[in-house]
Amino acid sequence: MLNPNSQVPIYIQIAEWIENEILAERLVADDKVYSQYQLAEMFNINPATAGKGLTILLEQDILYKKRGLGMFVAEQAKDNIITARRTHTLNALVEELVAEARRLSVPDEELIGLIEKVQKG
Repeated sequence: MLNPNSQVPIYIQIAEWIENEILAERLVADDKVYSQYQLAEMFNINPATAGKGLTILLEQDILYKKRGLGMFVAEQAKDNIITARRTHTLNALVEELVAEARRLSVPDEELIGLIEKVQKG
């Protein structure tokens, strides 16, 4: 679940946990999401920290608020998460992989072969 020893702040971990719940379809469009107080109790953290994680998701149009009712999963939430992770996460991982391959003098063809081998399982 959450890792208090991680370099990643807890509020970011909360946001990523909710994103993962959406990607796994345990939360789908228009489902009510845990409140900051429920998250605080579940993970034994400060409610403000949980609220900060929820706010990030509101700002990214992954969640939306219904006044007096709470927060809910946005219709386009899953697509937004996939797009963001492809754009940021995969690009960062590929850049790191290519940089390491260059440090190790791995030819492009060999690197591509390694990627294809991993993809095939």
